[in-house]
Amino acid sequence: MQQFAVLGAGSWGTALALVLARNGHTVRLWGHDPEMIRQMARQRHNPRYLCDVELPVNITPETDLNKAVNQADAVLVVVPSSVFGSLLENLAGLLTPGVPVIWATKGLDAASGGLLHELAARKLPGHPLAVLSGPSFAGEVAKGLPTAVALAGTDLSATRALADAFHDARFRVYLSNDITGVELGGAVKNVLAIATGMSDGLGFGANARAGLITRGLAEIRRLGARLGAADETLTGLAGMGDLILTCTDNQSRNRQMGIALGQGESVAATAARIGQVVEGVRTAKEPAMLAARLKI
Repeated sequence: MQQFAVLGAGSWGTALALVLARNGHTVRLWGHDPEMIRQMARQRHNPRYLCDVELPVNITPETDLNKAVNQADAVLVVVPSSVFGSLLENLAGLLTPGVPVIWATKGLDAASGGLLHELAARKLPGHPLAVLSGPSFAGEVAKGLPTAVALAGTDLSATRALADAFHDARFRVYLSNDITGVELGGAVKNVLAIATGMSDGLGFGANARAGLITRGLAEIRRLGARLGAADETLTGLAGMGDLILTCTDNQSRNRQMGIALGQGESVAATAARIGQVVEGVRTAKEPAMLAARLKI
């Protein structure tokens, strides 16, 4: 049994905390909104995102970041990409040396358009780093429905241990040594999900949707080839798998955003109605920055 700190109490952070808790680990679940965290502690569920899933006793909602990470065996970061860097800066002075840091954030560095592991390596030198990504809706993971994801890291033994902590009969974790490919697939697919949603909102049909997904994957693979990602990563769970899921199912916030835009709604009105971060809106400019820098 290990002690995990899960930083980010949205739907995805809560779902992953539930996976760890069901596997017998203890979890401190921290979020930036103290009142919501206190509600979670009182009501024993996430009142904003997953109100129909009870929190087991080995999940402790925590309002204090220092207390959340104190004596943690590993830290899981599940915050929007726009605040990923600032959270890592806060962690730098709090973490025990050598504690693994894993993230399930799907996006790119908002400042540079670069990959998150490059940012993490600068902010947290000396810590094993890993990224978890793949076709995974939070609501289904929280309910224990079958899910398969990829996990890639900088330290093989630490990554194996993290995979073992998450892996069970219903949440399957496949190891990868391609941290670039796993991150890239998870980030760019959100932008493409908005595009396919827009196409459907405009009534362009199934042919256009399939074309966008297929040519979108070709764009991801071109970026990946220039960045040194393995092509099999981008045609696997963290690339094509996540792309298909996010572009075709209405549980996807990014797809919902695209459909609304195609039907004439504004970004602001749609984001307010969805009520959660739509990562692809924030990420849309960053692959363009990356492609321009790489001359693709």
